[in-house]
Amino acid sequence: MMKTLFLFVLFSLSIGVFTALGQDGIYDPDLAAKLKADDIGMKKYVMAFLYSGDRVAEYSKEERAEIQKGHMANISKLADMGKLILAGPFFGTESMRGIFIFDVETKEEAEELTNTDPAVKAGVLKMELREWYGSAAVMMVPEIHAKLQKPKN
Repeated sequence: MMKTLFLFVLFSLSIGVFTALGQDGIYDPDLAAKLKADDIGMKKYVMAFLYSGDRVAEYSKEERAEIQKGHMANISKLADMGKLILAGPFFGTESMRGIFIFDVETKEEAEELTNTDPAVKAGVLKMELREWYGSAAVMMVPEIHAKLQKPKN
């Protein structure tokens, strides 16, 4: 139920973004091409829903902390490759832990990328992959996020 609601909200936001911009925005064909947008400003992504894995209890707190460090490093690596566009955890303690949005053509390519994650390899996380049709503007999140994140000292 939560996943269905989440997908509905994301889809609704995407529709709202391209509808609002289409009515009042000024079409930028260069930006549309750069972001691989279709005629209505949308594109296909692959979304990964991250769940608690079946092997979490097998690891000590210290081991899980090391796995988490590897997970975060892998997120940075995938983002630097331009494949991971958006990632983040959910609040709470439910089994659904977070999401990834990949800029890839197929679920198989996204699966190859998710299988590089130390937390997935260790069974601490498992992922469910879904193709998603959303605003091509999502591709701009990494660029905008970099401008919002304070530098580490």
